[in-house]
Amino acid sequence: MAQRKPFLLRLDPVMHQALQRWAGAELRSLNAQIEFLLRRALRETGRLPGTDPLTDPPRPQPPLE
Repeated sequence: MAQRKPFLLRLDPVMHQALQRWAGAELRSLNAQIEFLLRRALRETGRLPGTDPLTDPPRPQPPLE
């Protein structure tokens, strides 16, 4: 597995609580949830190496609560 680069992220307390609840609902840590969301956003916009939003079909997303 590639090495991970640690960095400090400042979040609004309301956003932090919402992300923490979402992470818990999906059985992820807060860190893993943030990484999941960032990776999905990068993939959907074609900014993740090896992805193309025009040729890669979007994955179905679970309904928002």
